Amino acid sequence: MPRGLFVSGTDTNVGKTYVAACLARELRAAGVAVGVYKPAASGCSFQDGQTVSGDAVALWEAAGRPGTLDEVCPQRFLAPLAPHLAARAEGRELDRQQLRDGLNRWLDRSELVIVEGAGGLLSPLGDDDFVADLAVDFQFPMLIVADNKLGAINQTLQTVFVARRYRGGVPVVGVVLNDAAANEGERAADASRRSNADQIARHAGLPLLATLEFGGDRIHRWTAAGDSPIPWLELLDATLVNQPFHSA
Repeated sequence: MPRGLFVSGTDTNVGKTYVAACLARELRAAGVAVGVYKPAASGCSFQDGQTVSGDAVALWEAAGRPGTLDEVCPQRFLAPLAPHLAARAEGRELDRQQLRDGLNRWLDRSELVIVEGAGGLLSPLGDDDFVADLAVDFQFPMLIVADNKLGAINQTLQTVFVARRYRGGVPVVGVVLNDAAANEGERAADASRRSNADQIARHAGLPLLATLEFGGDRIHRWTAAGDSPIPWLELLDATLVNQPFHSA
């Protein structure tokens, strides 16, 4: 099995795709054969007779266009709803098995597969299926992306709790605090941005905390002394040693 990383967010629009794409570019530049997989996407656009996921395109481009776009994201829907509801709006059903089987196309051709979830861990993928179920079934460590704004501490700690407890839990590599707000004035006015990193590290007890400034293209480790690049492959291996998977 190749290494893998499941990227989940504390909410929608926190920058999961942006962070995952930055990570794919970093690993590709280091000579790693990166696979990218987004099991389902909603809120897509219709272009030239096809349903196109902008998130899937961004991941595919960042990874160097491995495979095909259909393999990156096999189930795509137009309505900006939870994927299973977006599917029903088109008279279709989200294929639960395909969500899982689609990963297989990447396992033999990749040294590391980056999987991007949809929304948060408890975003539904059906009447009895959640994004967290995919994370547990794939057995990849998780990277949590949070928007660095007021409310990030609560949302992040809730996400960490679910990741560690749902169906036996998954190992958590850490949190990337992402400056998702495009408005510079909005970011400057939010005093919480200066303390979120310290508070999340203190209360979550995570092995890693990283930050990504708005418009940045490299994910750096956050410490009180400064930042430094992250050795992702070594970190993934260490996470699995220190936080092994447990059966539910």
